[in-house]
Amino acid sequence: MNGYLIFILAVIIVSYILDLIIEILNLKNISPQLPDEFKGTYDDDRYKKSQLYLRENTIAGLINKTFFTIIVLMFMLNGGFNFIDQIARGFGFGDIATGLIFTGILVLAFQILELPFDIYDTFVIENKYGFNKTTVKTYILDLIKGIVLGIILGGIIYTCILWFFGKFETWAWFFCWAALMIFQLFLNFIAPVVIMPIFNKFIPLQEGELKNAVENYARSQNFKMKGLFKMDGSKRSTKSNAYFTGFGKFRRIVLFDTLIEKHTVDELVSILAHEMGHFKKKHIYKTMIIGIITTGFLFFLLSLFINNPGLFEAFKMQNTSIYASLVFFGFLYTPVMEIISLYGNCLSRKHEYEADAFAVNTGSDPEALISALKNLSADNLSNLTPHPLMVFLKYTHPPVLKRIERIRKIIR
Repeated sequence: MNGYLIFILAVIIVSYILDLIIEILNLKNISPQLPDEFKGTYDDDRYKKSQLYLRENTIAGLINKTFFTIIVLMFMLNGGFNFIDQIARGFGFGDIATGLIFTGILVLAFQILELPFDIYDTFVIENKYGFNKTTVKTYILDLIKGIVLGIILGGIIYTCILWFFGKFETWAWFFCWAALMIFQLFLNFIAPVVIMPIFNKFIPLQEGELKNAVENYARSQNFKMKGLFKMDGSKRSTKSNAYFTGFGKFRRIVLFDTLIEKHTVDELVSILAHEMGHFKKKHIYKTMIIGIITTGFLFFLLSLFINNPGLFEAFKMQNTSIYASLVFFGFLYTPVMEIISLYGNCLSRKHEYEADAFAVNTGSDPEALISALKNLSADNLSNLTPHPLMVFLKYTHPPVLKRIERIRKIIR
């Protein structure tokens, strides 16, 4: 039996079983008793509601994972990739155009299969628990915008990769790496002012107590703000968030309108202080450097498997090609990606603790961040007691109780 096929089947099946175990353990770790820290923030009914929300999302996620695992296995073992390849080749275009058609069909098929699950999540689960504000019109427009944007940006990146690997040999991976990094840096600069406004409205925060408090805090930390914006997150969900995006003159801090509605000025300043902490501690740049190194490693490994006969045999392909090599390499790269993501998640959790500490040490009200974290958790029906294995493998943020525990140690 083909060695590549055995390895890929093992990866798919082991990944599915591991996810199943983690999700079951996470559900079993639900505590029927509200943690003392959250008494007064959650009432009993809302706490039970958060557990039901977790359970329904978990079950829906497992059904989704099971469905796609079966589909991928059946498609792969029955020569589905070769079938799509023959369709793409039937148009008689060159390698790059054929590759775009091949990959486009696969992506479109995946999105069509994913659509019922996404609709159920948005209009049934999120609606049932009072989160969904997305209208059918907004949902359809988002879908169309996402597809068009994916075709444009994805098409540019994919075309460049195919061209470099077709034109060069030894150094193709390096040229792909450099080109992608330049393109990503460009997107990071323009996304806040060109791409993000396609989906949401960003309005400069109006004059008032909140803006004055934020600007005063920013001045006290010598933080030059390029923009403080309110985003209309409420047109899709009642969930709230805040984030830091962009670089240079495009740098901005964004607050969901739902966040502003549900929190005090002190809480909002503490949340923004946390986001500023990421910048001051250079977390954004550290993450970028790791991403750049990881991407270079990915392209180098990819170069070793371009047009590999054994790999194409595993997928029952009649012809080798650069474009199919990219798709098939994704299956081989999965274990490496999982290992890298473990480190990335661990580092991200460390950064969250550091940003919390920065917010507490520089803010005027140390308790404000605790209050903000509690209210955010209650508003979003967050899981207060995730299983440690789930946290280790999947969480980019520490559990809220752990964050509050760390903050209290700093305050003391």
